[in-house]
Amino acid sequence: MTVKVVLAGCGNMGYAMLAGWLKSGQLKGSETFVVEPNEELRARAAKLGAGTGAAAADIPSDAEPRLVVLAVKPQVIREVTAGYKHLGNGATSFVSVAAGTPIATFEQILGDQTPVIRVMPNTPAAIGKGMMVVCANGRVTAETKQFVDDLLAASGAVATIDDEKLMDAATAVSGSGPAYIFHFIECLTAAAEHAGLPTDTAKLLAMQTVFGAASLAAESGEEPGVLRQQVTSPNGTTAAALSVLMGDDRLKTLLTEAVEAARLRSIELGK
Repeated sequence: MTVKVVLAGCGNMGYAMLAGWLKSGQLKGSETFVVEPNEELRARAAKLGAGTGAAAADIPSDAEPRLVVLAVKPQVIREVTAGYKHLGNGATSFVSVAAGTPIATFEQILGDQTPVIRVMPNTPAAIGKGMMVVCANGRVTAETKQFVDDLLAASGAVATIDDEKLMDAATAVSGSGPAYIFHFIECLTAAAEHAGLPTDTAKLLAMQTVFGAASLAAESGEEPGVLRQQVTSPNGTTAAALSVLMGDDRLKTLLTEAVEAARLRSIELGK
C-alpha cells in the first residue's frame, strides 16, 4: 500500500501523534513510514504497524508520500530536513512541529515551491487532549490543509493562524503552557501540605481540582470569569484567597511575564 505519511522522529511527541493517527483510523499502519535512528524507538513504532527505517534513505524508493512530518527538536531540524530535499518542490507537503523554526527555513532547505505547514503541539497530545496551532504557506492546498487538520484532530483541538509571527505567542501559551499548569499543581500540592494535609491527599486534591476546573471551563460554555464569580461568595474563603492572587494583578502579571519570556525565547530559537 502507498505510504501516505513519513514521520521523521518518533520520540514522545512523534509517537503520540502516530498512535493517534492509527487509533482514530485516519491512517493505517501500512500507510505510514517512521524514520528514527534510535532502535528502541523504531521498535515501538513497528509494533503499531508502521514501516520503519533508521534514515531517510530507508524510505521505499517508490514511495511518494503526501506528507513528511518532521517531529524532531529545533536543534537538529535543519540537519534532518536536509535529508528530505529530494522530496521538496513537489507534491509532498512538509509538516514541522519544531518550536521556533520558521517556514522560510524549510523553504530555503527544500525549495521555495515546497508546501510547508508549521505546527505547535503540546504534550497532552499524548492522551488525545492536546492543543495544535497550525500555520501554512501559500503552496499548501485546501485539501492538504484539511487532511493535516484531520490528522492533528486525533490528538486534540486544532487552531489555525494566518500570521506566522503569532506562532511564537502560541508556543509560549499552549506549547509551553502544560509546564505552567504542572508547576501550579506542584505549588498547590505544597500549599495543601503546608496547611496540614497528608502528601497523598494534597496531591489528589490539587490534581483533581485542576482537572475538574479545566473540564468545567471547557464544557460549561461559560466564560472563566463567570465561573470564578460563581465560586466566590462575598467575604468567603475563596474571596480571601483571590485577594492574594488577584490583588495588584499579581498572578496576571506573573503569567504575562512568563509567556513573554517564552515568546522571546521562541524567537531566538528561530534565528
